Amino acid sequence: MPTLLALETSCDESAAAVVRDQRVLASVVATQMEEHARFGGVVPEIASRRHVEALPALIEQVMAQSGVSYGELDAIAATAAPGLVGALLVGSLTGRSLARLHNKPFVAVHHLEGHLCSVHLGDPLPPGPYLVLLVSGGHTEMIRVDGPGRYQRLARSRDDAAGEAFDKVARLLELGYPGGPAIQAAAAAGDPSRFALPKGRVSRPEGGFHPYDFSFSGLKTAVLRLVTQLREQEQAGGEPFPLADVAASFEQVVADVLVERTTRCALDQGLTTLVMVGGVAANRRLRERLQQRCSQLGLEWRVAPLAYCTDNAAMIGVAAEQR
Repeated sequence: MPTLLALETSCDESAAAVVRDQRVLASVVATQMEEHARFGGVVPEIASRRHVEALPALIEQVMAQSGVSYGELDAIAATAAPGLVGALLVGSLTGRSLARLHNKPFVAVHHLEGHLCSVHLGDPLPPGPYLVLLVSGGHTEMIRVDGPGRYQRLARSRDDAAGEAFDKVARLLELGYPGGPAIQAAAAAGDPSRFALPKGRVSRPEGGFHPYDFSFSGLKTAVLRLVTQLREQEQAGGEPFPLADVAASFEQVVADVLVERTTRCALDQGLTTLVMVGGVAANRRLRERLQQRCSQLGLEWRVAPLAYCTDNAAMIGVAAEQR
């Protein structure tokens, strides 16, 4: 049962965790959300500086909470890519320095592999292979997992990731940053069927469409046009701007696109288990829609535990453990 200290600093969350045998002994995350919110998005230089400030205390905290000494660690891991270059350097250099200081192996982990492994922190998975919908702020992909380290990407977004679309639409609706939780809150009282929004498709050069790939830039543009039209009507004395209905309609079409194409891909691949991970996997409407559709189709489904959907170090530790 290997025991690892893991670090995650790929974007705007500083995180540290101690894991053993795919169990979390201690995990903490320091978010920079409020600081970046006033800019409407993550400022890389600020993120890097805050990682430098936060990481030493986080490491000390998880080591104390876990009751594990450095001598008991089998390795130290950190996210190496992809992400903000300066932010990644903070975690990677810290991890490598600690590994050298305590004479431990250092394991560099790909951030997306960490998300793929986050599902292991929840209920046991049925036997593989299985299909993963990885849907986060920077990535929207379908990945077939045949075993540890055996991955095949079957689909991806050709422009904005789903999380980016949430952030940009939230900005259009003046809901602030980050967009996912803000839109979910605004959509709670809305009618998701009021506005028909496009389910973006990706054309093939030889004709037709890619069956599974995603495109969210057209959806973002459609929301922009809808918002402009509705605000003009409001200013001309029409009904008040229907914020909840616009948010709900947007959230619904994103959930429908993700669920429809992922379940179709799983069936075409002959896979009986579908897994969802990543920050957008925390969205309530998306989770409910996936559960409903998988039940209709007789598919097993799993979602990463809510606490480990967004960026965290525990998932990095599990990925390193599998290495």
